Amino acid sequence: MSRRPGHPLLPLLRRQLHLFAPIHNAPVPVRPDGIPSTSFPPSPPSPPPDPAAPWPSSWSPSAPPLQLYAASHLHAAVSSLAAAILALRGPEPDPLPALLEHSFPNLLSVSPLASLELLSLLRPKPQLGLAVFSFRRTLSPPVILPEFVLAISLAGRARDPDSASAIFAYASRAYCPDQALYNALMSAYMHSGLVDRCLEAFKALQRDPRCGPPNADSYNILIAMFGRSLLVDHMEAMLRSLDASRHHRTIGTYNAIIAGYLTAWMWEKMESVFNEMVSGHVAPDNTTHLLMLRGYAHAGMIYKMELAYERAREHVGEINMVHIRAMLCAYCKFQHVGRIQKIEELLQKLGPNDYRPWLAVLLIRVYAQEGLVEGMEQWIAVALQHNTIVTSNQVMRCIISSYFKCAAIDKLAHFVWLAQDAGWKLCRSLYHCKMVMYGKHHRLPEMHGVLDEMEFFRFDRTKKTFWIMYKAYMSCERRAEANTLLGMMWKHGFKLPHGGLVQ
Repeated sequence: MSRRPGHPLLPLLRRQLHLFAPIHNAPVPVRPDGIPSTSFPPSPPSPPPDPAAPWPSSWSPSAPPLQLYAASHLHAAVSSLAAAILALRGPEPDPLPALLEHSFPNLLSVSPLASLELLSLLRPKPQLGLAVFSFRRTLSPPVILPEFVLAISLAGRARDPDSASAIFAYASRAYCPDQALYNALMSAYMHSGLVDRCLEAFKALQRDPRCGPPNADSYNILIAMFGRSLLVDHMEAMLRSLDASRHHRTIGTYNAIIAGYLTAWMWEKMESVFNEMVSGHVAPDNTTHLLMLRGYAHAGMIYKMELAYERAREHVGEINMVHIRAMLCAYCKFQHVGRIQKIEELLQKLGPNDYRPWLAVLLIRVYAQEGLVEGMEQWIAVALQHNTIVTSNQVMRCIISSYFKCAAIDKLAHFVWLAQDAGWKLCRSLYHCKMVMYGKHHRLPEMHGVLDEMEFFRFDRTKKTFWIMYKAYMSCERRAEANTLLGMMWKHGFKLPHGGLVQ
């Protein structure tokens, strides 16, 4: 299932800090699904902060909200710190020097929002985020509950369920746990594929009187987990449990169900859920459009895939490489009018680091099937440059057929040499095709040289091998050698084919 792009959590966490700092009572906008939105209405643009403006000396839970200029300074400083940490290289980079160089303890003394914003920006490298959180716990003021939630989320992204469990246990002792804390733990277990532990956390949430019943997000996590695990029956049962709990289905619910059916290759149900979603007046989001695009691509529904692609471009904008490659795969596997032109348009969107061996092999095959030798050879060269090894007899036969149709014997001979050197899958048909083409051009010595290649690569001579040579000699009016080959066929125990009589 596609993940939504990470956004800074500053607006959301300001709402969650109402227990620690007073916030003006303003109505929260409600989305169409009935769940309060996690963002405030846009405020009018503010003047840029003055770099010479003084910083507040400290921040305390009883202090009023930060002034606008201080919040702007804070966001800029944290963004700079996050960029410096994300730029660290090495197997186990240490973020401590960067934290000290950018005065992270001073930023934290201004507001705990510094830690919240920093942890949210470190999602692309969750291991670094966990290291930052470990250092954060040694500082004051004490870690607040939303920070624990973010840390558990980072542990889930890092596929470290033990750290997620330890952070949850500590947070439960330090604070009264809430649904967000349990949901973060369940999500961490889901990302690690720990179905049983995720279910245990859900049951613990149901039993915990301090949190209230599970919310829609809790059910969505279980639905997504069962979908990832191909447990479709359990996924559908959890959806019925969500409906029985009187929680409304959210956009996350529909996305999890669609992703589950996509993973199970149940295209009709995937499409049915999407139609139900639209008819139920739940507007699809970016994730929904990308899921449908990928689903139609895997299903080979080219026309619907192209419609989904147009919708995704309209709502999402730039389509990521994962979905571009899925579309390329669909065009390569399924016949479609003008597919080469559409493939080349999509290939222009790929960058130098977007090479995938399986995609190169598919492109070699599709160009071979279309008889486009130049494009086929271009991708053969790219595959060889990246040390890709073709192991499919079907792909090799497609290449052979393409050369045979255009009578490119020298190109075929060069390709066979490259394939032998690169360790590609060799087959007897490869050498038989060379022999046939050499025979047609009356290049008999080179045809005999192919026999040596076959012997070197341990391909025995078959009835077809002798018959190809017989036909070649007969086409050159060399009947004596042709009759000799018929005798060799008898000697090896092969019956003469119809029309193969000694003359």
